[in-house]
Parts: sequence; C-alpha cells; structure tokens
Amino acid sequence: MSAEEIANKLWNLCNVLRDDGVTYHQYLNELTYILFLKLSDVKDFSEHIPEEFRWQTFVQETDNAEAFAKYKLFLATVSSKTTSESIREIYNDASTSLRKPVNFRTLVAAIDKLDWYEEDDRDVMGDIYESLLEKNAGEKKSGAGQYFTPRPLINIMVDLMAPKLGERWNDPAAGTFGFMISADYYLRSKYDSYYHLSEKDRKFQVEEAFSGVELVGDAHRLALMNARLHGMESRIYLGDTLTEFGKSLKGFDGVLANPPFGTKQGGERPTRDDFTFPTSNKQLNFLQHIYRCLKKDGKARAAVVLPDNVLFEDGDGQKIRRDLMDKCNLHTILRLPTGIFYAAGVKTNVLFFTRGITETDNTKNVWFYDMRTNTPNYGKRTPFTEKAFEDFVLAYTGGIPFDEVEAKYDGLINEEHRKKIKDERWQCISRDEIAKKNYSLDLGLIADSSLSNSDDLGEPIDIAKQAMKEIDGIKEQLQAMINELK
Repeated sequence: MSAEEIANKLWNLCNVLRDDGVTYHQYLNELTYILFLKLSDVKDFSEHIPEEFRWQTFVQETDNAEAFAKYKLFLATVSSKTTSESIREIYNDASTSLRKPVNFRTLVAAIDKLDWYEEDDRDVMGDIYESLLEKNAGEKKSGAGQYFTPRPLINIMVDLMAPKLGERWNDPAAGTFGFMISADYYLRSKYDSYYHLSEKDRKFQVEEAFSGVELVGDAHRLALMNARLHGMESRIYLGDTLTEFGKSLKGFDGVLANPPFGTKQGGERPTRDDFTFPTSNKQLNFLQHIYRCLKKDGKARAAVVLPDNVLFEDGDGQKIRRDLMDKCNLHTILRLPTGIFYAAGVKTNVLFFTRGITETDNTKNVWFYDMRTNTPNYGKRTPFTEKAFEDFVLAYTGGIPFDEVEAKYDGLINEEHRKKIKDERWQCISRDEIAKKNYSLDLGLIADSSLSNSDDLGEPIDIAKQAMKEIDGIKEQLQAMINELK
C-alpha cells in the first residue's frame, strides 16, 4: 500500500469519528498522539515510554473502556514520566478529543494493521504524515492552511537555496516544519542519508543543522512529530520570534520561511528592542529579523514568502526595503500566482537575497519574474506542481534546465548568464530606478491581456490599477485579522 493510500485510509477514519464531535484539526492532533506510540514501537525507542503505556499494551487490551481510561491517563502523565525531551514536548498539555472508548480502539486497530514500509523497505511514515498535514490544510474550516506552504513551492525554494553540509538553517515561523524537512531531504538525497558522514558530522545534521520557532502550541506539536517521523531531532522552539527571545536567533547560513500574514494582535509593535524600524506589520518585522539573523559573510542566504503589501507599504515599509537592499543583495523577486494558498485571492511573492559583508549598497539590481499575470487559475482542475516553475528556474539559474538544478546548481547567482535569458516575464530593474519609485518593489508584472483593449485610455487605467492594488493590500490585512480572531 502506498503512502498516499495509507494517508487516505487514515484520513477517512475521521468520518467515522464525526459523531463523536471530533473536528479534522482535533483528529490530526489525536492521530499524532497515537501515531507516536506506534512510532516508538516501530523505531525501537519505546524505552522512553513508561512500560504500562507502550503500544502493545493498547493493542492487546480487549476491554474498550479499560483501554481508553489507560490512554487518558497516559496523556495526562507521560510528560512527567518520560526521559525524552521531544516526547515531553509532543505530549505537553495533551488531552483527548474522543469521548467514546470504541473510537479509540478503532484508531488503534486501524493503525496497527497498516504496513508502514513500501516494497523497497523505504519507511513512509514521514510521507504519510506530510500527506495528512496537507489534507488538514485543505480543510478551510480547520484554519490550518496558515501553517502549510504548498509543497511544490517549498521544494523549489530549497533547490534554489542549495543548502550545504555543515550549514545552520532556520525557519522563524516554522508551522509544521515543512521548509526544514525539505532542506534536510535535499541533503540526505545527495549524501546517502548521511550514512557515510563521520559520527560527529551526522549528529550535527540530525540535531543542529535545522531549527525553527513556532508560536502556536498545536502547530508546534505537529512540527515536532513531523520532524521525528523524518528522522530529524531538530530543536523547534515554542515561542515568538518577534519578542526578546528572537534576539538569540542569529548567525544562520540560511533561512527559509513563510511568515504569518496580518498585523500583530491589537496593532501592537514587537516587544523586542533591536529592530531599527519596529512596526505593527508582522511580515515587515519578520523580514527585518530574517536579514538581521544571517551571517555577515557574503554567502548566507534566504528565501521568504511575503504578501504584496510588503512590496509597496509606505513609511516603515519603505525604510525596511531600503535597509534590506543596503544590507543584502536582493537579487530576485518571484511574483507568485494567486490561489495557491488557503486564503483565496491572497497575492504573494518570494524574495531571494544574500547577506552582504558590508552594511550598505549591496543590491545593485533586482530581477523580477512574473508567474502571476495571464497564468492559469490553480485548483483541482489545474493542480499546482513543480512543473509550473520550469521557466522561472531556467531564468533564476541563468540557463540550467529544470531537471538538472539539483545536480548542477550551487546556489550562486550569475548576472551575465541571467542577462542571456529571453523571457518576457523576466526583467531586471536597477537599484537607481527602484529608488526613484520611493523603494516600491511592486514591479515586474507584465501587461495583463484582459486590459490590452483598454490601453488607449492611458493614465486613468494606470490610476485605477494602482488604486486596486492598494485596495487588495487592505483586503489582505483585514482578512488576516479576521483569521486571527477566529
């Protein structure tokens, strides 16, 4: 049975539990608790689980009420009894959403029967869990989409950042840890799952190379589980990057992130005191944190998903963009298509930049690629896959074909090769031109074919288009605030 088939089977079990009042999000948390018990049995670390609560105890218990009572006791006490820090974190403040003992037994029996290995003996538990997270993100009522970035986008960002052994990577808004898991997989696929590394180097890759921070307790729990299922023992902090805690996160070789949309609750500014331009806009604060936490060695790099308002917001927004372009080489902005995130209509971009050694004048030119205008509406009929990025990758790498990126691309930007790419969606805009536009980066979009018949209207059309952009930005922030209130 494939990983996708197993994930579908597990997901469909939620329908059995609907009469128990269990939501999809609660069900995923419940699955996490139970799957981890199974994992401890499969992966031989059950010694960290108190003997009376190990997997086989629940499998062999025939009395539904007795099994369920023992399960509830396990959730209530395991954090104080285990010797494992990751187990303590996963089960911190854990409680069951189930009310009927028979439903607990149904889940245990179903999970115990599943074959967690494919024909080639590849462990697919991580793949299954990733699929469950994606299904949960697709459930609009769960609100979990805000913690999940589309897998094709994550993979492309990782490929183009090209992580290296021995580097330290971080996601300051980790969600379910998807970026770091993809970065780890990128290196494992190149280096035979780290088998041939020295014990010291392997320990670094498994425990220290990748880290993250997540503010929301449930998402933090899912991130810990996701990392463990993928063979990672990374440090994932439960905390807020925009507080004093975030000041300790620095000296990274790379950052991959999709910070949460919206303003800080109540319009408050960040509580840390090291931001030059503190603002109530969370994305702008995360952007400041990210370029400040990179090593100043001319090689540390980042790829960050940000909404359109970050590109054109005045005041502090303008100052932060100028500061970014001083401290970093902001070499590429990808204008993403709409409809790929959980919130319909949200317009997003990926900013790619490298931290300079000096503090000023590191950005000379910014290359823009428009994947938004005159492109398909992605959804069930037109799935969003990595193939959608083929032309962008060719432009970004300066001509290395899409299917050769992992093998040949080393993360370095070659301006001369980029200039040879002929693609109307690909254009270079100088720092001087951007400065003349008050450091607005809301640039690089090609002509919209739906407006081509109205070109003779001239300036009124331009004014209307600019007004619509500003309205869209306000809508995005209002929608993010509504999501937070929910």
